Amino acid sequence: MARILLIDDDQSLHTLLGEYLERQGYSMLHATDGREGLRMVFEERPDLVILDVMMPRLDGWQTLERIRDLSDLPVILLTARGSEPDKLQGFRLGSDDYVTKPFSFAELAARVEAVLKRAEGQRHPPQVWQVGGLMLDPVRHLVTRDGVPLELTPTEFKLLEVLIHEPGRVFTQEQLVARVWGEEYAEEVGYIRRYIWHLRRKVEPDPDNPRYIHTERGVGYKLEV
Repeated sequence: MARILLIDDDQSLHTLLGEYLERQGYSMLHATDGREGLRMVFEERPDLVILDVMMPRLDGWQTLERIRDLSDLPVILLTARGSEPDKLQGFRLGSDDYVTKPFSFAELAARVEAVLKRAEGQRHPPQVWQVGGLMLDPVRHLVTRDGVPLELTPTEFKLLEVLIHEPGRVFTQEQLVARVWGEEYAEEVGYIRRYIWHLRRKVEPDPDNPRYIHTERGVGYKLEV
């Protein structure tokens, strides 16, 4: 039974959503602010966190940053602000999904199931992947170039992982968004170029003349030497 930690200052949401998810077969943990939530993350070791953005004491952005400092624990953000900059902020900090209030409990439960499945697959990866001097080890969450470790954000790591699993394959922007953030975001491709730009700055010896991550004009991106 997967254990879910809900971090939100809305007590009614704890009651109603908690009861709904328990009926779906999940075990629920509850925290009413970011500080209490962080304590429970590291003491209780839940399988997934549902995290509200707007909270007193320690907001969702700050809480997510601290979770990501030490853990790849799946996190779904809840927020009343659904603008693209807010979504980008969430993904940049390493959230696995983003749900805008108001939302249906059934939709959130479906997203919980999808994120847990993706996380389970990442915990049991098939192998270490290598293309040229670029190596990605999903077990150790490690990327190296010519033996030198590279520091990637969780989202950058996921993006590189998608590309390196199928070297030579051209992915459209929609495919990359769907693989990294989920099918429901497949049409929101506006920020892929920015993530590719950041990723090249970290993995390429000369980012202005890419050796690994190549652009196929009018189509998308591929990884090959």
